[in-house]
Amino acid sequence: MSQGLGNNTADYARLVAALRDDHGVPAVSVARVSRPDWLRNAAGLVDPNYWRCALRPRPVLDWYLKRVEEAVAEARELCPPNGSISLIGHSAGGWLARVYMEEFDASDISLLLTLGTPHLPPPKDVPGVIDQTRGLLNYVEKNCAPAVYTPELRYVCIAGRYIQGAPLTGSTVATADEMLAVDASSDVVEAVMVSANDKSPPPGPTLRARFIGQGYKQVCGRADVWGDGVVPEESAHLEGALNISFDGVYHSPVGSDDEQRPWYGSPAILKQWVHHLLS
Repeated sequence: MSQGLGNNTADYARLVAALRDDHGVPAVSVARVSRPDWLRNAAGLVDPNYWRCALRPRPVLDWYLKRVEEAVAEARELCPPNGSISLIGHSAGGWLARVYMEEFDASDISLLLTLGTPHLPPPKDVPGVIDQTRGLLNYVEKNCAPAVYTPELRYVCIAGRYIQGAPLTGSTVATADEMLAVDASSDVVEAVMVSANDKSPPPGPTLRARFIGQGYKQVCGRADVWGDGVVPEESAHLEGALNISFDGVYHSPVGSDDEQRPWYGSPAILKQWVHHLLS
């Protein structure tokens, strides 16, 4: 498993335990990364391509790719002979897993499952949008293999719909009698009904929605979209993959709560996607 930017190995301990103990996944290995390790990315600042927004993953991220390679090697040792590997990537770890599969031996990887990964590069020439990856996602889009869903290799991209963002200014008005659709298969369900008989003006977006919307805008160019609080839903899906969205799912294990604010690895959510690892 490859973790998201700023996360460390311990953040996924409960998910690893659940995969092994509750769902019978025979071997689980997480890339060994500490929070201070992410400071290594500052090496990119001396690369002229950083300032041109044309940064490439290597050599800046070689340290991380090596940790993923070590985790994959450990999983291979734990797996039965001729077994296949499923690679899980959370957040930035999802697109970094795609780089890993392009640059290293991935012949025995049969599944890439991403959780809240910002796969798509931010749009260019949108006022107020700055490419926070400094070109890395453009590189991934142009140089990594496209997503597929075949018997030999499956891409499964999972997005969360935790909160809808809002523009920094202005108001968002819901349509009368509009029901926000939810995934009926999700254990975490939320729905909002706006009645035509209610003549009071709808409430405007909250400060939280405006703040989160600015984060969404940096990723996909729009603030008024649904996402997991960090990554917009539309950015977490890939053409050619099996794309899934879960309502009420928060982005990170840090700050999550299994009951009130579940993340992708919380028990009620995990049981809805773990079958992709077991099939």
